Amino acid sequence: MKNYLERLSTKEIFNLSKFVVEENFKHHSEGKGELIKKKDILSVYKEEIRYIKNSKIFVCKDHTGEITGAIRVLKWNYVDKLPIQSIFGINPLMVVEDKELHEIWHIGRFAIKKGVKDINLFKKLMLCAIAPVCKNKNNIAFAECDSKLLRVLFLLGIKPVVVGKSVNYLGSETIPISLPYNGLIEFYEENKHLITDGKLL
Repeated sequence: MKNYLERLSTKEIFNLSKFVVEENFKHHSEGKGELIKKKDILSVYKEEIRYIKNSKIFVCKDHTGEITGAIRVLKWNYVDKLPIQSIFGINPLMVVEDKELHEIWHIGRFAIKKGVKDINLFKKLMLCAIAPVCKNKNNIAFAECDSKLLRVLFLLGIKPVVVGKSVNYLGSETIPISLPYNGLIEFYEENKHLITDGKLL
């Protein structure tokens, strides 16, 4: 099955929201009600529409045009409330304290279709999301990830820093993390050859 990577257009945000929530439910919460799912899809959609001016969304699609993987990277404007603030009550500026800072990014909406076992798909999506963070050594990203994803990040050579206690979000135990430049650059340099389309990185 041929997957291809592309940037998602604004009009497809609802498809992204539906995909992300449905995959979360498949992986973590079999049997949860349709009503909860619809509410979550709407909530994700509203959030992504609010961020759209400062974000880039990347998806992998199969030959039928169906999404098989997704991720979003957002450059924080210091005004919009990031998920790490609304879910965990964590202010990114308190985490970075007085470190010299260039830009703060947020990585979210990472989902891969259940049953897809392609590790390169995982790596490609991650590369697209961390590329802007890796442009300056004083950049940092924040994200929320479940415990399984956290283990995978470490196995791939990404070095996240846990910055708070886990909570239950979209059906799974979710952990707030920071991704400093130093924890990303090695993975980025080793794997950037996987993205042959220069426009994506």
